[in-house]
Amino acid sequence: MQKFKIISKNKRVILALGGESAGNFSVFKDGVIYFSKDFGDLLNEQNFSKFKDDILNFLKENEIRPDLILSDLHPLFHTTLFAQKLAKKYKAKYIPVQHHLAHIFSAIGDQILTTKTYNLKPAIGIACDGTGFGFDEKIWGGEIFELKVKSKKLKVERIGHLENQVLIGGEMAIKEPARLIISIINKFPISLPEMLRISKQAGNFQFPIKSQFSNIQNKKDLTYNLIKKHYSKNEFELLRNQFDQNFNCLETSSTARVLDAVSVLLNFSKNERLSKHGPIDLLEKNSTKPYALKPIIEFNENENIWILKTTPLFEYLIKNLHKDKSRLATTAQKYIADGLLEITKNLQPTTYNLQPVFFAGGMANNKIISSTLESNGVYTNKKIPCGDAGLSFGQIFFFLLANPRN
Repeated sequence: MQKFKIISKNKRVILALGGESAGNFSVFKDGVIYFSKDFGDLLNEQNFSKFKDDILNFLKENEIRPDLILSDLHPLFHTTLFAQKLAKKYKAKYIPVQHHLAHIFSAIGDQILTTKTYNLKPAIGIACDGTGFGFDEKIWGGEIFELKVKSKKLKVERIGHLENQVLIGGEMAIKEPARLIISIINKFPISLPEMLRISKQAGNFQFPIKSQFSNIQNKKDLTYNLIKKHYSKNEFELLRNQFDQNFNCLETSSTARVLDAVSVLLNFSKNERLSKHGPIDLLEKNSTKPYALKPIIEFNENENIWILKTTPLFEYLIKNLHKDKSRLATTAQKYIADGLLEITKNLQPTTYNLQPVFFAGGMANNKIISSTLESNGVYTNKKIPCGDAGLSFGQIFFFLLANPRN
């Protein structure tokens, strides 16, 4: 266990169980955070058994009885259910912490370890990953929060996210990223023939007109031509019908799902997810110099939230499939980083760089996205893992900063 000495007036003994895909736990007692190793994916029974045994052994050997137990907000995570069980065992209070807030506070806590500055300050947090259970019970994964401090109390508000896209078949769309391509193209505002006509009139022959796209009449034809290497005609029709009927379809703002689909679209990865960030790793590995593409940002007045549109990104990529795909790969990743950065600047147009911005989550391991943000003053983790292997640490810091004296 790593040990981190911090300054905190909180006298609670806290156990945090992290998330599920990269098991880790943390304990806070007497101003010290004890931070465990990464146990790996806890859906693996052997890993989860080791994880549980190590928690119980650590508590017993160190004579620790937690007053408070934290877990992820997701109601079905192994760690959530185990946390609830432990709360009953120790008669402790149980508190769930939203996944992306834990990511952001892992970065905030990481900076505190580095700078030894413990004051709770207003800040902006960005969290990008694959899957996190949101307050609205949708799948989040490209989030921006504003952290406000009033009367020494922390208030957190979700003020931006990536455009929601549809996962056809729910979890199956994570395993088969081409499903997201189907749902995104369906959102294109105009048909392909109209796009071709406008492009021709403007003297801009971006579409490879003399290619497999030349006989396409509508968005459905376009979609099938792009993904027919992955699905038969019958399979495609079934997926389209499933989408049209909104059967077992989930919305997500996930950054990873978008970039998985980009990797498949550009033929860097197959329509499969053999590892957690496999398609995105291939996308990054094959990236070179980006094309210039300004991100499309919209403000939803009804929900009072900024939206980074990702459908226009796919319109651009498909229009330009005849170009250098390694440059298109970089363009897609930088589009997301630039869009997130623009939203943070819109939040504080007169005080930008005065309010600290933090970035964490699995996508903070992506060098193109993280370097773009870091070069603009955004802080990323230095000591604590930025992905799920740092979640329990972030859960602890979220509670400590939100409850400095309790």
